Amino acid sequence: MKTITTFAAIAALMTAVPAHAEFQLGDRYSDEDGDLIADIPTDESELLDPSTLIFAYTPVEDPAVYAEVWQGFLDHMSEVTGKNVQFFPVNSNAAQIEAMRAGRLHVAGFNTGSNPLAVACAGFRPFAMMAAEDGSFGYEMEIITYPGSGISEVADLEGKSLAFTSETSNSGFKAPSAILKAEFGLVAGEDFETAFSGAHDASILGVANQDYIAASIANSVKDRMLDREVVTPDQIEVVYQSQTFPTTAYGTVYNLTPELQDAIREAFFTYDWEGTALAEEFGRNGEDKFIEITFQENWEVIRTIDEANGVSYDCN
Repeated sequence: MKTITTFAAIAALMTAVPAHAEFQLGDRYSDEDGDLIADIPTDESELLDPSTLIFAYTPVEDPAVYAEVWQGFLDHMSEVTGKNVQFFPVNSNAAQIEAMRAGRLHVAGFNTGSNPLAVACAGFRPFAMMAAEDGSFGYEMEIITYPGSGISEVADLEGKSLAFTSETSNSGFKAPSAILKAEFGLVAGEDFETAFSGAHDASILGVANQDYIAASIANSVKDRMLDREVVTPDQIEVVYQSQTFPTTAYGTVYNLTPELQDAIREAFFTYDWEGTALAEEFGRNGEDKFIEITFQENWEVIRTIDEANGVSYDCN
């Protein structure tokens, strides 16, 4: 199994592609302080103070799996904010972004790859991430196959097929696309065929059941599925692992009242994980608290990957 430094691969690729404009927010948002996220409106008529807060977690797996996992935390958020809080199951990153853009989603965890799009086009203001007790965080992109597939290294993908998850996923599409081209000279649709499973659990199950010969996935999802015995170690082989990326970021839509945004932040950073369903589920990855992050700093590598892939954000 080969591991490379993603920054090195991206730097190599960017010498071969035209430069793109720096990250910019959609026209409906302002960024006077230059932190790359939408400012909170100063006009009180533009602010939202809903009686019920709607929360959605990124659809890396079946949303039904997470409704109960998040309930204790949502009860805590309700106590801190004085609002009703409702879990909103979403089946795609696009649906999650559109719900926030349309004002139907107030608090969310957006996956790594969709964060820039959510920030640029939906007014998402991320501020928290899950981490271990020592403050370490993140996951790796892995390319997996099944035993006996004939794929023992990345070069063996040539002429075969690789399953991605969705085009907004970092580990499920963006990072492997950039890395395979930069480091291995393999271009999707030219050197290997592609399929889109829609979610990381679908890709992992597809490989385990030999429906896909290979897939690029987030190993945090794989590890949780292994721990729950949804798949077993003898069904999967890892042929590539990337550097560590930031994981799901949590935040609010930009136009909630400042007081409500502050209360929501307080809910994240005062939550007691011990003995909770959240700790049981995400403790499988060693995560047991929320830490403060910034989009400007922590998502720099993801914006670099987007630039290397020629990604632009159409917020119309």
